[in-house]
Amino acid sequence: MPPFVAPQAPKCPKCSQSVYAAEEKVAGGHKWHKTCFKCSLCEKALDSTNCTEHENELFCKNCHGRKFGIKGYGFGAGAGALNMDTGDKFGTNGTEHRPHSALESRAIAKARDGEGCPRCGGCVYAAEQMLALGRGWHRECFKCGDCAKRLDSVNVCEGPDKDIYCKVCYGKDFGPKGYGYGQGAGALQSDPIMNGDSPAPRPVIPDTATIQAKPGQGCPRCGGAVFAAELVLAKGREWHKKCFKCRDCNKILDSIIACDGPDKDVYCKTCYGKKFGPHGYGFACGSGFLQTDGLTDEEISATRPFYNSNTTSIKAKSGEGCPRCGGKVFAAEQQLAKGTVWHKSCFNCSTCHRPLDSMQACDGPDREIYCKPCYGKLYGPKGFGYGHSPTLISTNGESTILFPETRPLHGNKGRNGNGCKRCGYAVYAAEQMISKGKVWHRRCFTCSDCTRSLDSTNLNDGPDGDIYCRGCYGKNFGPKGVGFGLGAGALTMA
Repeated sequence: MPPFVAPQAPKCPKCSQSVYAAEEKVAGGHKWHKTCFKCSLCEKALDSTNCTEHENELFCKNCHGRKFGIKGYGFGAGAGALNMDTGDKFGTNGTEHRPHSALESRAIAKARDGEGCPRCGGCVYAAEQMLALGRGWHRECFKCGDCAKRLDSVNVCEGPDKDIYCKVCYGKDFGPKGYGYGQGAGALQSDPIMNGDSPAPRPVIPDTATIQAKPGQGCPRCGGAVFAAELVLAKGREWHKKCFKCRDCNKILDSIIACDGPDKDVYCKTCYGKKFGPHGYGFACGSGFLQTDGLTDEEISATRPFYNSNTTSIKAKSGEGCPRCGGKVFAAEQQLAKGTVWHKSCFNCSTCHRPLDSMQACDGPDREIYCKPCYGKLYGPKGFGYGHSPTLISTNGESTILFPETRPLHGNKGRNGNGCKRCGYAVYAAEQMISKGKVWHRRCFTCSDCTRSLDSTNLNDGPDGDIYCRGCYGKNFGPKGVGFGLGAGALTMA
C-alpha cells in the first residue's frame, strides 16, 4: 500500500500560502485568506457585495472601474463626470490624447478594406458600433476629426471629406463665412486663421439722398428720391427713413411720436410742445409744468386766449338770473334751491358767507339761503328749555325770567274742557302728548313740582289728576317713615 498523503490545501493567490477552512474567503473561483481579502489598490476590506476579481487580483468596485473601466470626459450619455486617471497603478503611462494626434495603438482585429472602422480600420462589433456615413465606427473612435470631442447621434455632423465633426468644428470648416450671412446670422465670424481666407468685405449701403428727385416730389428734408424700401409717410409726403427725425433735436421718429408742425416739418412731441404748444405756468388744467421758454410776460399775455371767469357781469332778464347777483347762470355753474338757479360762487350763506351745497343749504323765508347754524339763530326756536332742547339760549338778549313757567300767553282756549290740562289752550296733533286720556302740550308735559320734561319712560300720573317725575311722585305720594317695608331702612320721614 502506498504511504498516506495528506490532502493539499489551496493556495491564496495573494500570499501563496495555504488557506484553511476557518479563514477562507471565496471569490473568482479562488480561496483567499480573510486578511488578504482586500482591494489591491486602496487596501479596503472587501465582502461579497463590493468584491471584484480581475486576473487573480481583488479590487473594490470603485478602483476596478478606475483601472479597467472607460476613461475620459463625456463618454456616453450622462457620463460627463468620468475622470482621466493616469499612472502606473492604473496601467497608463500618463499620456493623454490631444486633438489632431494619432490614436494609441491597440491590439484590435483588422478588417477588410472598406469594411472596418473608418478611423482605425479595425473590426466593429455590434456591442460598440456607432453608425455614421453609412458605416460602423468604434465607440472609442466616434469623435470629432478636429477637436477629438466625443460624439453621439445628436451632435454628429458628417463632413464632405467622409469624416465626422462636432457642430462647432463643422461650422468653422464647412459653414457660411463673413458677417451677416443669411437672416439672423449677424454673429457669424469668418475665422480667417482656421480657414486661411480673408474676411468678407462689408456691404456698402448707397446714399440715395444723392439721387435728386424732381422739385416737390422728393424727400422734404434732403430733396432726394424716395424708394419703397425706405419710405415713411407723414401728411401725404414721402420721407427717407434716415431723414424722418425731429427738426430741432434730431431724434429718430415713428408714427407714434411724430408731430406735424405748421411749418410743414416734423417734430418730436417735446419739441413740438415747446415750439407750438401753450406757454406759461399753469396754462390749462394740470399743466403747471409748462415752461415759458424765455418769453416775456407781454408775449405770453398776447398769445393767451381771453377768459372772463366773472359771469356775474352778464346780466339776465328780470326774475331769470341768480337771486343774489342777477347775473346769467350757465349750466356749468348752476346750483338749485327752491326752484331758483344760483351761481356756484354765489351759493353761500347770506350771513357768514360760508360755501354751501345741497346738504347744508337752508332756504329762509326771505328767499335767501343760509347755513344750518345761521338759519337756527335767525329762524329757529329761542329761550331756555324750549321743547327737548333746554340748552337753547336767547339770541335777542331778553331775560328768560320773564317766562318762568314757559306757558303760552295767548291763543284759543280749548272748548268744553278739551284743551291742555296745564294751560287750557287748544292742543293740535303735531304737539299733543296723551296721559290717561288727557291731552297736553309738548311744552306743558312737565313735572308739576320740578318742571322737568317728561316722556313715556319717566311719567307718573298723580291722584290729583296732574303728572310728576318719579322722584317728585315718590316724595308726594310714596310711603313715608323710617324702615317702611322690607329692606327700606334708609327711608326717611319726608
